[in-house]
Amino acid sequence: MGPTSPIDTALLPMTSEVGPEGGLRVGGIDLVELADRFGTPLFVYDEDHLRARCREAVAAWGEGVAYATKAFLCLAMARLVHEEGMWLDVSTGGELHVALASEVPADRLVLHGNNKSMEEIRAALAVGVGRIVVDSFDELDRLENLLADRSTSTFDSGTGPTVRTNGTRPKVLVRITPGVEVHAHEFVRTGQDDSKFGFGIASGAAEQVLDRLSGLTAEGIVELVGIHAHLGSQVFELEPFERAIGILARFFAPLGLSELVIGGGLGVAYVTGETAPTITEWAMAVRRACRSAGLPDSLRVTAEPGRSIVASSGVTLYRVGTVKRVSERRTYVSVDGGMSDNPRPVLYGSGYEAFLPREIGAERTKPVRVVGKHCESGDVIVADGYVPDDLAVGDVLATPVTGAYGHSMASNYNKVPRPSAVFVTEGRAREVVRRETYADLIRLDT
Repeated sequence: MGPTSPIDTALLPMTSEVGPEGGLRVGGIDLVELADRFGTPLFVYDEDHLRARCREAVAAWGEGVAYATKAFLCLAMARLVHEEGMWLDVSTGGELHVALASEVPADRLVLHGNNKSMEEIRAALAVGVGRIVVDSFDELDRLENLLADRSTSTFDSGTGPTVRTNGTRPKVLVRITPGVEVHAHEFVRTGQDDSKFGFGIASGAAEQVLDRLSGLTAEGIVELVGIHAHLGSQVFELEPFERAIGILARFFAPLGLSELVIGGGLGVAYVTGETAPTITEWAMAVRRACRSAGLPDSLRVTAEPGRSIVASSGVTLYRVGTVKRVSERRTYVSVDGGMSDNPRPVLYGSGYEAFLPREIGAERTKPVRVVGKHCESGDVIVADGYVPDDLAVGDVLATPVTGAYGHSMASNYNKVPRPSAVFVTEGRAREVVRRETYADLIRLDT
């Protein structure tokens, strides 16, 4: 399939189908109709796709597999993930607040983050989160100081104060940096020695923090249950995970701990020609590596997928406002969104495809650069895309595989209101995040 062929259906959400007039339907609803009903830009999520990926993750990894909420989080998404049996990985007080407001039980939350504040750790202790991942000595100092006062603490989660019972020992994991580099953009690599995350094995920091936590466990202050590692994001090969297990196993085996978390980072295909392992293949490879390294089958080995759960379920719809041919080889197609709803091309040089959902089977023979409406030359959504020759002002243009890190990284740059998000399934659409208004833009001003 070449760049001018119809959009590769492998990039589309699971329930995608061609309607009687040639338009693309997702969840039984025509995408152009959704754009007309809810406006643009619009994030459209295939709810069946989301649920299928969550179920796959639970089947592949088992109890404790956690959805990385940084990929996409709202009340409806938190509830859906919980309903399908996943835990939730939260890395800030804000993500913790949303998870609790969605009524996900606190003991099914994992608190991450490389700079947890005293307030965030206090909040996690107050509600009794399932796991806290320790990331630095400073953070461990905060945790120890808070636990030194065994009096009952409270935290207003927004749904009322929740009380932590005296004597409850928080379960903690230690984030270890195994020294494994992956072939990804430098901004999304996290497993190398030179990283802001975790404790390095090579530096000796990992051994030091485990000695200290072992002492706190012996004193009955915390319960050290395992170690955690994360290699980075958008990893297309399984070999780095297998290599990391080999390194971690030598460090982990003598500790006698019960949990090993390999983090997230599994890649997804964004453009034609890319391929990535499935969640199931990922889990199988990690478990094989654990067995080869001599780790017991009783060990709880799990992960924190985010992008691989949600990315391919999403499509972003825009409305074309300007078609400007500036040379023989360059036509700019300006849409009503841009870097404020998808900053990944600007941040990481990420590639995307473009297509017209009104004629999903049409050849895309017109080379274009899809750009946003922001006052930046770098406001590019699709640098080298192809669309049908009859593209016109007013058309709905779509970019697939935008379910992760579009909504979650959206901003109000140029005071552009953030888009709404809808879940679609079985011919029904529900707005799970409403579109911001101009009034919202000044709501916090004083």
